Amino acid sequence: MKILLAPAKKMNMDTDTLPPEGLPQFLPQTERLLTALQSMSEKELQTLWKCSGKIAQLNIERLKTMDLRQSLTPALLSYEGIQYRYMAPGVMEGCQLEYLRKHLRILSGFYGLLRPFDGVTPYRLEMQAKLAVAGAKDLYAFWGDSLAKQLEGDWVLNLASKEYSKAVTPYLSENSMLTCVFGEWLNGKVVEKGTMCKMARGQMVRWLAENNIETPEEICEFADLEYGFDTELSTENTYVFIKGGR
Repeated sequence: MKILLAPAKKMNMDTDTLPPEGLPQFLPQTERLLTALQSMSEKELQTLWKCSGKIAQLNIERLKTMDLRQSLTPALLSYEGIQYRYMAPGVMEGCQLEYLRKHLRILSGFYGLLRPFDGVTPYRLEMQAKLAVAGAKDLYAFWGDSLAKQLEGDWVLNLASKEYSKAVTPYLSENSMLTCVFGEWLNGKVVEKGTMCKMARGQMVRWLAENNIETPEEICEFADLEYGFDTELSTENTYVFIKGGR
């Protein structure tokens, strides 16, 4: 089993807690993306990033001195978004970290596909960014089927957002992927709320690691944050968890 998770926009540097265990598998492609970003003007970068001037300036300064091989942070500890806070890898025990080392993979617009302890540096590049590079019109075309090929031979538990999972789903067979949906009833239909989904994804990853989950059947037992598995709404390839029941 491989668990797919999206990255977070907010990142930090932590070179003390745990050392990185290696470099990302797609570093040559990342170097091409870095060269493309460094060739862009500040105005072009802010447009690409769709962010405030303050955030743009922070990441422009990062680009000027970015080193992809030195002073790196394990990917698992580098991302600071909601789902990573709920996963809380910084307080996990060794056996739980070993579970994530084996099973977790993080999709990234900049790095492609990351193992939890690959060394990374803070960057800003979302998968849906309209960056044309190496003859590709955008990052989905740039990465093509290369990320999905790294997942072949495993069944995939998809906990990534649609923006990121779209980088691999066209190339994986439907029967090899199980997607989890976290929603709640609102006006007679199931609604997915962004923040709650992120919380649930992070909490599920933590629960998977704590319980050494290996099979789809076991995943049905997830019941944290008031979510419960809905048998009627779920299918073989999509598990639906409803907050608070019907």
